[in-house]
Amino acid sequence: MAHIQDLLTAIGLEPDRAQMFNMSAAMASAFVTVAQEMTERIARLGPNPLRGPLDTLTDSERGE
Repeated sequence: MAHIQDLLTAIGLEPDRAQMFNMSAAMASAFVTVAQEMTERIARLGPNPLRGPLDTLTDSERGE
């Protein structure tokens, strides 16, 4: 995971955008907690700064 975070940093993204969690299927509440935390983290980081605003893309560029 450290290598992926280094790569993200190298291309100008925050390394906090990627993290790996190991848990079993029996850990439903832990999964919910981690999913909520990651969602909040990504929301705080904001949109991918390497992409332009989506509203400037045509429908075909968005794959629609």
